[in-house]
Amino acid sequence: MRLGAIEAGGTKFVCGIGDETGQISEQSRIPTTTPAVTLAAVVDFFQEHPVDAIGIGSFGPIGVNSQHRDFGYITQTPKAGWENVNFLGYMRTHLNIPIYWTTDVNVAAYGEYRLGAAKNVENLVYFTVGTGIGAGVIYQGHFLQGFNHLEAGHIFINHRADDDFSGVCPYHGDCLEGLASGPALEQRFGQPAQALAADPAVWELEADYIAQACVNYTLSYSPDRIVIGGGVMHQEQLFPLIRQAFKSQLAAYTTTPDLNNYIQRIALNDDAGLTGCLLLAKDLIDSGQTVGA
Repeated sequence: MRLGAIEAGGTKFVCGIGDETGQISEQSRIPTTTPAVTLAAVVDFFQEHPVDAIGIGSFGPIGVNSQHRDFGYITQTPKAGWENVNFLGYMRTHLNIPIYWTTDVNVAAYGEYRLGAAKNVENLVYFTVGTGIGAGVIYQGHFLQGFNHLEAGHIFINHRADDDFSGVCPYHGDCLEGLASGPALEQRFGQPAQALAADPAVWELEADYIAQACVNYTLSYSPDRIVIGGGVMHQEQLFPLIRQAFKSQLAAYTTTPDLNNYIQRIALNDDAGLTGCLLLAKDLIDSGQTVGA
């Protein structure tokens, strides 16, 4: 069985080929330019490398409710030229195979859930801290969503009194993404995250905000595990600080698993998204879903 994966980002689309075990055999990177040019290149790739089904994880926001008219669309995105683009419809028009459609963070969550840092648990919160902050929740094998997918990277957290930074989120200012994303670090301190590695004050502050998110997710979803990925989390010194701050903030209000197991770093690294796409494509075939359903 040959399976396809599309990890669609605002900078690049990564197309992959793999098998039902999640093993990736081939990848191709396509710059995200205009929808017409980028999507045509994606179709060309899969016409040259035929597969039985494809999983797509897209940047967004996107329409994920199959009962709504915007299902399959990239909707109110700040990415110029991509608002209200019928991504899934374009793929279905040109590729006569089953296609699974969800968010980029959900596919990474699913990869970690099946084969990564959460493969032995039932309920997972996964979030990524990078250019933006996004989160996916898996409850007993299913993505948690309602009329739309989660936007749990934009939760409101306590803005520390000793932090006078106003935040970078154009919608909410000092929400989680506004205070703790990679661009927030760079604007606050004048350097990208990787250049700040030796400054403990930077990471104590960052850990405080990420721990607040973990507390909120714990109280809201009671997951078996929280897994955190993204470029900012390459700073390994963050994890002990996050666990320490989390313990203090939670204040023993409720119990959790041992924190070294409960709050973990992503295990699949850059392959999490493609791996999740492949596994979701396989699930689609196993479910018997027909083309266009």
